[in-house]
Amino acid sequence: MEQETWLVVGLGNPGSGYAGNRHNVGQMVLAELADRLSASFRSHRTNASVAEGRTYAAGPKLVLAKPNTFMNVSGGPVANLLRFYSLPPERLIVVHDELDIPFDSLKLKFGGGHGGHNGIRDILAALDTGDFTRVRVGIGRPPGRQPAADFVLRDFAAAERQVLPSALSDAADAVEAIAADGLTAAQLRFHTARS
Repeated sequence: MEQETWLVVGLGNPGSGYAGNRHNVGQMVLAELADRLSASFRSHRTNASVAEGRTYAAGPKLVLAKPNTFMNVSGGPVANLLRFYSLPPERLIVVHDELDIPFDSLKLKFGGGHGGHNGIRDILAALDTGDFTRVRVGIGRPPGRQPAADFVLRDFAAAERQVLPSALSDAADAVEAIAADGLTAAQLRFHTARS
């Protein structure tokens, strides 16, 4: 089972008050994926909500997980999920917001540091490795002198919300492409599609 199963974690903060925040875009992508799989999130003993399914009959199994913790302490649930499903970090895809990428753009990568992202920082500490795949969903930089911490905890602007469904769909496509075709093929598709 391990060879065909991927753990896909969407980062964000719990509760309806955070649901529309830029920081929760990872969980928004997971909602899109769950809709595609006709799967529902259920409470799981790993301190996360989990939905499972396949994108097509013989396709890889996706375990979609949203930690029940706040973003900055995502590592514990992610480590618990990998243990529960007996998966190595190489079968983990983390979907998260990225300030250093323009809004409505994606970057896919394997490994590396946290780049100042506290959710990724905590996962790196919990797993003691950076050897996992990241789907980095661009949210852009804050305007003017607005602190980044305030910017990520604000909802998307009205103009952004018009484009957001397409951005979420692209990110969900990227997750499916990584699981089905591998990271390199997915990078060729999604990096070259953007300016």
